[in-house]
This record gives sequence, structure tokens and C-alpha cells, in this order.
Amino acid sequence: MLTKRKVLVAITARPSYSRIRTTLQALAQQPNVSLQCLCSGAALSDVHGRVADLIRQDGFTVADECVTLVPGNEPRHMAYTTARTVEQTTTYLEQYRPDWVVTIADRYETLGTAVAAAYMGIPLIHVQGGEITGNIDERVRHAVTKLSDIHLVANQQAANRLMRMGEHPDRIFVTGCPSVDLARAARELPLAHVEEAIRSGAQGHSINLQEDFIVVLQHADTTEHQSSYQHMRLTLESVRRTGLPYFIFNPNSDAGSAAVTRAVEDFLEEGKAGVCCRVNNLEGKLFLRLLAQSRCLVGNSSVGIRECAFLGTPVVNLGDRQRGRERGDNVYDCSWDAKALAQALRKQIQRSYGGSQIYGSGYSGELMADIIAHLPEPTAKCFHEAGEE
Repeated sequence: MLTKRKVLVAITARPSYSRIRTTLQALAQQPNVSLQCLCSGAALSDVHGRVADLIRQDGFTVADECVTLVPGNEPRHMAYTTARTVEQTTTYLEQYRPDWVVTIADRYETLGTAVAAAYMGIPLIHVQGGEITGNIDERVRHAVTKLSDIHLVANQQAANRLMRMGEHPDRIFVTGCPSVDLARAARELPLAHVEEAIRSGAQGHSINLQEDFIVVLQHADTTEHQSSYQHMRLTLESVRRTGLPYFIFNPNSDAGSAAVTRAVEDFLEEGKAGVCCRVNNLEGKLFLRLLAQSRCLVGNSSVGIRECAFLGTPVVNLGDRQRGRERGDNVYDCSWDAKALAQALRKQIQRSYGGSQIYGSGYSGELMADIIAHLPEPTAKCFHEAGEE
């Protein structure tokens, strides 16, 4: 009788699910894998779309829900959430004892998962290590790298960084980014599906998706969270001045997110926002279809760097949140300056770009699942000096 390896995937937020969804679909088809998901953090938050419900709707098993998110607008609340994630994940791991744990990207909850797995002696697979950004996420990402046994990275540049950090080449696999798989599939979705979803869960004006429009998705920068309110006001006022209709999406749960949300609410209440529509949450592929149709994405989300590169969507990337990440020609980097932002918007809403495969060709999930399903038993990890066998 075939003994299945137990794979537990920790999902802590809406973007985490987007970045692992196609891998889960492929893992579910592997005959030697017993797959479960552990949801915590913002994945259980109604304000952030409660992605745990979508995971179940997609047919995956949510083994447990760990309520770890500590609401608040200060950096200490991220630390508190990390501590809760360590505690509750450890409790679950002790009961379930998976053969492998998968953790995704660079959020603070990701660090909590990694610490728990490492101290419990359970091999850890890290998705999307080796990348560079301009805030606390980079420190978290590199810390998780050193706690992990296997690395599934988006491109060769990321792999090279991991090797310089002392990770053995045999533990590193260049797979591309599975969220690009969703972008590939999203291009084929009818716009009518996007329109229907927006009508059922949005506030504000009705926007014709066959005409030009802008999408705003902006998070707080954890290194400048005190300026979150002013940054969001600057973005909204600059986008309004273009005269184009625009969608505003809610931020994630990082420190400063409450200030971003308050800036949006104040801006809308003043009654001078123009033609705009506020959206709390949109299913991943539908959101990417909206981006593919848009004239431009404005903000500081990694979706502008990853998925929009593949889609060829023009992006105005603000501030340092994504500083250092490999990017396509579709990205225009801009400071928090009104004149510079106005110039960037004028340029990008008039441009068209071809798609880029710097984060994969859209088939990463299948490759990652095959790797996970056939990994050998891990050996003890130690620092690997370059040039050593």
C-alpha cells in the first residue's frame, strides 16, 4: 500500500493563496501526497477577504484555522501576530506531524510558520526566497531562507542570492512564480465575470471595463508607516486629476494599513473623487483580468512587479516597498512627489507593453508540485561554501 507524504501548506493572507493556488491544484493530483492547508493571520480576516473560505470553495482541505492576527496599526502588532503564529502553528504541528511544511514569500506570519517548523524538526519548503525589496519583508524573507530546507524560487537571480547566503545548490529549484499561472489563465476570462463580481461587492460608480480606467492598490510601507495617510492621499488625488475612472482596492494588514483605509474614506467623503469604485476584495483571477484590461496600475504592490510583467500592464510603482526586485519594462518607478507622480501617470496611461517572463511562463504550479512530491528525505543542513562539493 502506498504511503502518502503529508504536506501542510501554511496560508496567511490573500496574496499567499494566489501565489500557491496552482501548486495546490497540481499537488492534489499527486498520488503519493496527502495535502492540507493551515490558515492563519489575514487569511481569516473578513476585512481582507477571508481567503480561507475561497480555499474550501476550491476543494482544498483546511485542516485548521489559527486565529493569530492582532489588529492594530503599529509595527508591534505585526510582532504580536508573529508570536501568536509561532505558538499556534507549533501546537498544530505537534498534533498533525506533517512530513513537509510549505511557507510562502515574506510576510511576518511566514516567519512564524518557519520558526515553528524549524524548532519542531519538520522539513520546511520556502516559496519565493532570494528576492530583494525595500522594507522589513526582505529581512523576514532572508531569515526564512536560513530556517528552510528546500527553496522554490522565481528566477535565477534569486537562486544566485541564496547560494551566496550559503544555501546548497541541490536545495534550490528555479520554478518561476505560480501567481503568473493565474495571470496566464486570467487572460482568457470573459470581462462579464469581472463585472458581475464587482457589482456584487463594490461601492461607488459603475465603470465601463471596455473603456480606459486605472487600478489603485497601495499598501503601507512598514519603514514609513507614519506617512501612510499622506502617501495614499497623494496617490488618490493624482489619479483623480488624470480624469480617468479608477478602482480603489483595500490594503493588506501591515502596520499603517488603518491609515491607508482612513485616507480612502476621507477622500471619498469629501465628494470630489470623480468617477471611482471601491472594492474590498476580488477573487485572484478576476483581479488579474481587471489588471490586464486596465490602462495602468498605481501603487506599491508586488502584483505590479510579478503578474503585471507577464500581462504587460503599465505600472506606476511608488516608493521603496518593491525596491530591488527584478522588473519588466512595464514598471515606472516613482517617488512620493506630486509632480513626479503626475508625470509618471501621463506617461504610463499612454503606453503599451509586451509581456515578460522574468517571473515564469505560467506553468510553475505543476513544476513545483512535481518537485515537492518527489523530494528525498532531507539531510542535516549546514552552511555551504561556494566551490565546495
